[in-house]
Amino acid sequence: MTRPLARVLTLLELLQSGGLRTVTELADRLEVDERTVRRYAQQLLDLDVPVESVRGRYGGYRIAAGYRMPPLMLSDDEALAVLLGLIAGRRSGLTTATDTARETAAAKIRRVLPERLSRRLDAVLASLAFTDPPGTAAAPEPAVLLPIADAVHHQRPVSIRYTAADGRRSERVLHPYGVVAHSGRWYVTAADPSAGEERTLRLDRISEVRVLPGSFERPEELDPAERVLTALATVPYRHEVALRIQATAAYIHTRLPAGLALVTELPLADGAPAGAERCCRVELRVERLDWLPAVLASLDRPFVIEGPDELHGLVEAFAERLARCARRSPLRPAQPAAGLARSAPGRGGTEKWRNVGP
Repeated sequence: MTRPLARVLTLLELLQSGGLRTVTELADRLEVDERTVRRYAQQLLDLDVPVESVRGRYGGYRIAAGYRMPPLMLSDDEALAVLLGLIAGRRSGLTTATDTARETAAAKIRRVLPERLSRRLDAVLASLAFTDPPGTAAAPEPAVLLPIADAVHHQRPVSIRYTAADGRRSERVLHPYGVVAHSGRWYVTAADPSAGEERTLRLDRISEVRVLPGSFERPEELDPAERVLTALATVPYRHEVALRIQATAAYIHTRLPAGLALVTELPLADGAPAGAERCCRVELRVERLDWLPAVLASLDRPFVIEGPDELHGLVEAFAERLARCARRSPLRPAQPAAGLARSAPGRGGTEKWRNVGP
């Protein structure tokens, strides 16, 4: 928004607060001269805003009696997108507005929305948690997010239809605890009374949400974000990995995020010297192991592999490859390095290199 337009809207807001405003007062508030105030007032008249001019020594401007700005006509999708955009901008640092400006902007939007929609959006803001800066995935459907957030806020059960990753569909009744955005996806953490277990479900796989009568008791001191991260880190995969790493949990999480690995700080051994660094036990479930040696090397901290045995071999092979690369002479354009031979020119006359040995 350009600065002159922002001042015109500020003038409208000042006049809507009621009463007669002198030109001098308005000039001071807008930090412009009196001639500019008159030009801004004319711009409001051009927009069919009934600004009245009162002549005389104590004259000024006012809004015609009985005039009210029409309500902001936003659909559920549009209102949700605007408010979530304000939250995302605050968390990611992509906006230059101050915290106060963001809060007042959100308050103004909620104030002019229809009461039904305003209450539901307040429930979303009260029930939403982020585990990291928002990702690039689109927000869930308002028809799913709004009723679930309302159920979280008022502790009411919901009935949903859910499509699992393998395509199986089911109908469930949940006691939702919170809505969490993590790595570009949206989740609800909830209790499943029929199974007697807690569930973490993706919102983009939920359809046909109905808020049911009744209520439930939410566990005390429950952290929905922590529940979602724990659930994601314990999803069954092909390999279960256990490590002990001499580093703090915060440092380990720089390479192994909380949604991927469970990190538990171990107590110091008896007789450990003052200032000794703690070790952490790290557990994660993964489908493949081939990427782990590089991550462990990037930590640059002592570690012990408790399992699986296959990971020992992968780490040893990775270390050997690094050692060979460190011993290898640098390549020179005029002469191939040891172990490399020049092959016939390829397409376009480009020479190629092939590896003939370690």
